[in-house]
Amino acid sequence: MLKAVLFDMDGVIVDTEPLHRKAYFRMFNETGIDVSEAMYTGFTGQATMNICKELVEHFQLSEAPETLVACKRKHFKHLFDNDDTLQLLDGVLDLIKDYHSNGLTLVLASSASMPNIDRIFERFDLDPYFVAKLSGADLEKSKPHPEIFIKAAEAAGHPREHCMVIEDSSNGIKAANDAGIFVAGYDSKHSTDQDYSHANMVVSSFQELAYDKVKDFEGLGIRD
Repeated sequence: MLKAVLFDMDGVIVDTEPLHRKAYFRMFNETGIDVSEAMYTGFTGQATMNICKELVEHFQLSEAPETLVACKRKHFKHLFDNDDTLQLLDGVLDLIKDYHSNGLTLVLASSASMPNIDRIFERFDLDPYFVAKLSGADLEKSKPHPEIFIKAAEAAGHPREHCMVIEDSSNGIKAANDAGIFVAGYDSKHSTDQDYSHANMVVSSFQELAYDKVKDFEGLGIRD
C-alpha cells in the first residue's frame, strides 16, 4: 500500500524551466561558450554544480565550476524576483492536498538548490504539506544517481516499496529506478525530449494520480 510520495519539483510542481533556461543561456553568453540544444536537454534533472563541472571539462574553461554556478544563480534570482508569470502546474496543488489529507507522507527530492526550493515553497505556501525537502545540490551524487531518492524514502520513514516517485525527466526516472522505487512519469506539455519508457506508469494529468486511484498500488521490491 502507498505510504509516501516523493516529488520532483521542476517540471512537476512548478515550471521553472523557462527561467532556468534563460539563466543558463545568459551564463553561457557571459562565459563565452556555445551550448547546443542537445547538450542542454541532456542536463535536465541534474544539479547545477554537476552541469557546471561538465561544462568546464567539455569546453576546457579556466573558470572554476563554482564561478559558473554563481553566475547562473545570479541570473535565476533576478528572473525569479521579476517574473510574475511563474505559477504552480495545473492540478498539482489539488494533488498535494489530496495526498496530505489522506495521510500520505510527502517529501520533496529535487536537483534544485535549497535556496531555490525555499523560494518556491515560500511563494506558494507548500511547507505545511511536506515533512522534508532534499536538494541534490547538497548531496555527493546528482540524478541519475539514486542517492536522492534513497535518502528521500529514509526521510519519509517508510520502506521504498511503499513509496512512489513523481518525475518528469529521464535522469529522475533512472534515479528512481535504480533506487528500486515505483516511479510515475509525468509527461506534460512542459516536458520535452525526455524518455518515459522506464517509468512504471506514465500520466499526462495529475488527476490520473489521485489518491483513490493509486492508494492500493503494488510497489517495487528494493533493488541494490
